[in-house]
Amino acid sequence: MSRHQEVRNLDYKDVLDDYDGYCEEEDELSPEDRALMTQGTITVQTALGVEAAKVSVAQIEESLWHYYYDTDKVVEYLIKKFINPPQKTAKPAPNPSTSAAPRVHTAGSSQQPRQDFSHLFKDLPWGNIPKDRETVFIPPLLPRIGLLGGSGSPPKMSKLQQLAAARKKKAEERAAQQKLEQTRTKMTQLSVEEQDRQKENAPSDGPFGKRLKTSESTAEGRKPLTTAEPGRSEPLSQSTPMALENSQHAKAATADSPKPTPEKAQPSAFAQVLFGPPLASPKQKLQDVFPLTYTDLSPSVLEAFSKPSPDDVVYAAQAKAGKKTAATQTKKKGASSLDAVASDVKGLKIEDAPLPKSRNLDVLSEFERSKSKKAASFVVVGHVDAGKSTMMGRLLLDLNVVDQRTVDKLRQEATKIGKSSFALAWILDQRTEERARGVTIDIATNRFETDKTVFTILDAPGHRDFIPNMIAGASQADFAILVIDASTGAFESGLKGQTREHSLLIRSMGVSRVIVAINKLDTVGWSQERFDEIKNQVSGFLSATGFQQKNITFVPVSGLHGDNLVRKSSDPAASWYTGPPLVEELENSEPSARALAKPLRMTISEVFRTPQSPISISGRIDAGSLQAGDPLLIQPSGEKAYVKSLQVDEEPVEWAVAGQNAVLHLTNIDQVHVRVGDIICDPAKPIECLDTFTLKALAFDFLMPMQVDVHRGRLHAAGRIESITALLDKVTGAVVKKKPKIAKPATVARVVVKLNSTVPLEAGQRVVLRSGGETVAAGLLE
Repeated sequence: MSRHQEVRNLDYKDVLDDYDGYCEEEDELSPEDRALMTQGTITVQTALGVEAAKVSVAQIEESLWHYYYDTDKVVEYLIKKFINPPQKTAKPAPNPSTSAAPRVHTAGSSQQPRQDFSHLFKDLPWGNIPKDRETVFIPPLLPRIGLLGGSGSPPKMSKLQQLAAARKKKAEERAAQQKLEQTRTKMTQLSVEEQDRQKENAPSDGPFGKRLKTSESTAEGRKPLTTAEPGRSEPLSQSTPMALENSQHAKAATADSPKPTPEKAQPSAFAQVLFGPPLASPKQKLQDVFPLTYTDLSPSVLEAFSKPSPDDVVYAAQAKAGKKTAATQTKKKGASSLDAVASDVKGLKIEDAPLPKSRNLDVLSEFERSKSKKAASFVVVGHVDAGKSTMMGRLLLDLNVVDQRTVDKLRQEATKIGKSSFALAWILDQRTEERARGVTIDIATNRFETDKTVFTILDAPGHRDFIPNMIAGASQADFAILVIDASTGAFESGLKGQTREHSLLIRSMGVSRVIVAINKLDTVGWSQERFDEIKNQVSGFLSATGFQQKNITFVPVSGLHGDNLVRKSSDPAASWYTGPPLVEELENSEPSARALAKPLRMTISEVFRTPQSPISISGRIDAGSLQAGDPLLIQPSGEKAYVKSLQVDEEPVEWAVAGQNAVLHLTNIDQVHVRVGDIICDPAKPIECLDTFTLKALAFDFLMPMQVDVHRGRLHAAGRIESITALLDKVTGAVVKKKPKIAKPATVARVVVKLNSTVPLEAGQRVVLRSGGETVAAGLLE
């Protein structure tokens, strides 16, 4: 059941006891609409001519109301619908030969005659296919050869392919031969190194002579604990002698010289544990099976194992002296310097990179001492096809932000797809989908400078399907430009469409200053009467919305030709306007106060990759300040990151303050923890993540416990209105009624919202509630 169906089923006597007369029918048409309806009916009948007799006046009026008094579309619709409707193609008659014959029963049959339902299935495909259209299946030729009927052999190669294959084969053989020669050379070098190692390891007098004799006697007296692998010329371990190394020592001794009697060293504690006590006499035979006696350890054995081994002592001494270990030297003796560098680089990790260090600048003092221009952001809103992007493109062209050559190139590209008038709009609408559809989809940003201010343009989409993107743009703006189409019928249709909704949204998001640009006045001959008519209606509507008259300014412009944008119009018909152009009105608008002393708060608008960092983000700093090297906290993920570097207005800087649009290059964080809509805050003063909050909301529609979508800037979260705790007075904020069951439109209520997930929110932030594609409320968190 939809939300509107629930409202219809309510018992208004109990719920709306103080709202009598709500269901009374309103007047069908206002005097202005009735005049437009009469004029449109006459125009449509004149366009239809003699065909006007085929349609009634009620049909014409209904079509005019549906198409917002667009007579061209109404005439086209009436011709297609009533005057020349498309002819329906007759269905082919079923083939009597294929139709099922009714079953006939004899008079003496006990069964009742069945009814013939074949006429109900005469338009179905099965059973009614003519014989001349039936498919004839021809079996394939046998025997089948190959997977799909081919011979199974590879395709015949061309002469060029054969020559390439032969060259590739020769290159592989040459590479294999070179590899074999290199292997032989290395083996020769290894044999020379082995002879040098034998000389180095020869028994000598000194502190290490006894250690070498112990190794020899161990190799001769019993089996070594480890053996050398086949084909290896080096031992597997430096601390354990190999049988291959002992055999080389035996071959090095001459046959004529008397063989020296090696000294028998006492077995180590480890050997005694594994193999028992030493042999009593040399003639005693070794046992085939050695009993393991480690289950009954003596205190002396435990004491022996409690101390570091001789190898550990040597390695510790070498490390203390700053020398490389023997194992490392042996491992890298045959390796090249390039391989060593590659292995060292491969061993580096991202965590090993040093974190950026902050300079601990006093950002507020630096900002006060800087003589930079003031920064301001404004959002451009209005009904779809009001000319917002075209007007901003013309403004950038007249300010020399873009050159004429770029506009000419865009005009050529637009002409190819039949949209030559969209060339100026394409300066901001750069996405392929936006250019193909001719509408703005996402927030388009650009910047320009004047003598006093650096402005950031936020071109918001006007279509109702992209209201969430418009909310994201309005949340970053200091003031707004409301664009209105002054052409006949366009203003009235826009006032019933997104013009009213956009005005409510920008006021709900905290924008108090609005410049109303009445566009396309050149299409009505710069009529001052049309300008005054639109000014009076919009001024009254904005005042009822909450804007003060001193913060509302009206400027007649022509976005396509640039009249009254940067310079005043040169058209004599527009001489009645004596006010300043649009750029001067922008310079006279003061940006909102900056929350410089508050904790850091920044909403992420975009996440991307740059050469400076794999994770870069952009957005507007809502409060506080930051500098390069500062630690940051990403909410709601709770991950910590560091500012590697930052940019403001595409220029590298050391710090940034509230109100500026900055690009931060982050480090020490994974990309999965950073998303659009997240909040960047100070780790010492983080923002809380909530799943339930209380909202002081202005109702645009009926509010009751229902499903809603919560919008705060780029953040979208699903939730539900749990309860309405009170109705409040618009002026004083006092409680008028406690625990109402429903909140009517244009009332202020305190509602409790429960979210499906935790999101970063805090008191003082402005959020918008939407349901079923419509904005139902907006307000301030308490």
